[in-house]
Amino acid sequence: MNEMQLKSIIEEVLKELNGSEETKVDDKNLQRITSQILHSESSDESYDGKSVTDYEMEDFFEVPNAENPDAYKNYKKSTPARVGIWRAGPRYKTDTYLRFRADHAVAQDAVFTDVPDEFVEAKGWPKLQTLIQDKDEYLTRPDLGRILDDESVAKLKTLNSKAPRVQVYVADGLSSTAIETNAYDALKAIEMGLKNHNIDMGIPFFVKYGRVPSMDHVSEITGAEVTAVLIGERPGLATGESMSCYMIYKGKVGTPESARTVISNIHKNGTPAVEAGAHIADILKKILDEKKSGVDLKL
Repeated sequence: MNEMQLKSIIEEVLKELNGSEETKVDDKNLQRITSQILHSESSDESYDGKSVTDYEMEDFFEVPNAENPDAYKNYKKSTPARVGIWRAGPRYKTDTYLRFRADHAVAQDAVFTDVPDEFVEAKGWPKLQTLIQDKDEYLTRPDLGRILDDESVAKLKTLNSKAPRVQVYVADGLSSTAIETNAYDALKAIEMGLKNHNIDMGIPFFVKYGRVPSMDHVSEITGAEVTAVLIGERPGLATGESMSCYMIYKGKVGTPESARTVISNIHKNGTPAVEAGAHIADILKKILDEKKSGVDLKL
């Protein structure tokens, strides 16, 4: 976050705290607050010279005169939740509030930003699309995100010369950031893992505006024995980069959610993409061996 963006957020916060959109923010005061946040020393000496967005929440600690600060900080290492923050009267402290706003902005960007066409093309993934036409419709009509449009159905039917044993594809889901950050590395690890198991995989592709149940339609079209989708998770304030992999044995439209096996929290602070991909390949083999998935599959 640069100084211009930070100033804009601070100005909006000050107006909210004063209860009026018409509040005039003094430029000198705005500059002073911005400078303090970017360069001030915090109650923890490790914050010296950094902005509020430079820290993992596990390291962000501002409780003054804590009875046992070491135990408090050790507890924070186990969760990205907002514990160990402080207040100014009944309100959050400015840096805490700004960090909340910054993390919220990351989550919003993950949802409302599309995966760039250039990214998909660079990875060599054929691009398909559901019946959804734009992001607003994606958020309000989840049912349309479960079915591919006619052009995509025709393209998918010609993608593989025969029904693959395993079909893995990528869908944007609710986080474009998660896909850009994790999908390629996870997919390559899955490909390598399946190759080591002597299992053929269909040509991977990308589905724009895809929901998890789009895998049911994909399963019917490809005739794959097992279908898996790498999809962006709904982002939260802890991260906007989290991806999941859903897997199903002989899926079809209308399959209950209980028939899906899922690996979630694939991101740098959860299960790293390459490690997750290797694990997913092993699970796909197990699904093929036992011919079942979801609650029927015992992992």
